[in-house]
Amino acid sequence: MICYIGLGSNLSEPLVQLQNALDSIKKEPELQLLKVSSFYQSKALVLPDAPPQNDYINAAAMLETVLTAEQLLQRLHKIEAAQGRERNEKWGARTLDLDILLYGESKIQTEKLIIPHAQIQYRNFVIHPLFEIAGAIDVPGLGDLSSMAKAMPWDGLKKLNNPIYNNSYNHNYE
Repeated sequence: MICYIGLGSNLSEPLVQLQNALDSIKKEPELQLLKVSSFYQSKALVLPDAPPQNDYINAAAMLETVLTAEQLLQRLHKIEAAQGRERNEKWGARTLDLDILLYGESKIQTEKLIIPHAQIQYRNFVIHPLFEIAGAIDVPGLGDLSSMAKAMPWDGLKKLNNPIYNNSYNHNYE
């Protein structure tokens, strides 16, 4: 199954956190890393009255897996935990956030998992990196990703020159 995940970090050297997460994904036997977007800097989303946070570094990745969506979520949570992720508060600062954005053409809604990601259409730090690697794909229930990307403002989002990003992750995928 082809799936897409979002990666984000705003603690403990975020660029290194994303690179380490990609390295961990590559080591998982049921996961094949096919493409990785550029890295993007974005402003943190915070709840009202919450203290300010550092900017995030975000990216998207295309994977192929034999895992179910639920198994993939468990595997991603394991990688997050290994990198010090603590789930203390909604929209809190984090060492690593790995979200399943799309899982094939599936629409899934369970207590633990919503696919496509519940906020995908509202987040420029998801749409632009995803479009970079996925192009004009259909987002189940939401429509064409290229249309979403064209309509999505770049407010507060900046594409980075990625000094530690390893382009060898990107493979020609047909």
